[in-house]
Amino acid sequence: MDALDEVLEKYATSQHLMDHIRYTAESLSMEFDKWGEQYVSGPSLYILIVADVNFAEYTDPLGDNEWPVDRCRIVTESRDVFTNVARDVAFSRDGAVIVTGDGTVQRQMVRVRNPSRGEVEELEALEFPDWMGTKHMSALETSLRDDVLWGITLSEEDGRVTTFLNGTYQDYPRDEIGGRWRPET
Repeated sequence: MDALDEVLEKYATSQHLMDHIRYTAESLSMEFDKWGEQYVSGPSLYILIVADVNFAEYTDPLGDNEWPVDRCRIVTESRDVFTNVARDVAFSRDGAVIVTGDGTVQRQMVRVRNPSRGEVEELEALEFPDWMGTKHMSALETSLRDDVLWGITLSEEDGRVTTFLNGTYQDYPRDEIGGRWRPET
């Protein structure tokens, strides 16, 4: 198997899953209408799609912050259900949500530990733009881990949605979400 085949195999199903989560984050950003108001925080999400359920080596449980799996256990089961639960989580809980590559959402939300220099060689080459806060920097660094397929963030400060893959990111500022299909607001 050559390098391209390995990449395609690793990400074959995760692209659809990442798109589904990103579209949900974009929807939450678009429906919130108080961006820019002083002392107001919008919805906030930090979601990692991981290849394996053995993510404890780089995460710590974040107290009582849990994803309500009784309401939504599988991301792709229902777009409306996932979006409704994500909305509730985005306004009421803190920490990263872990989703396994098959779309299963893990109950416990977590704090993600930064990789050490010896753990991930590419770490030193990362460059962080000025707009990145701690959640975004964590997602960028964590995306370098072998077990992490994707990271997705929704910024509570300005509604930007960002996806992370292998130490790279694609940023979608709120005014660019949806591209030419974006509805007028």
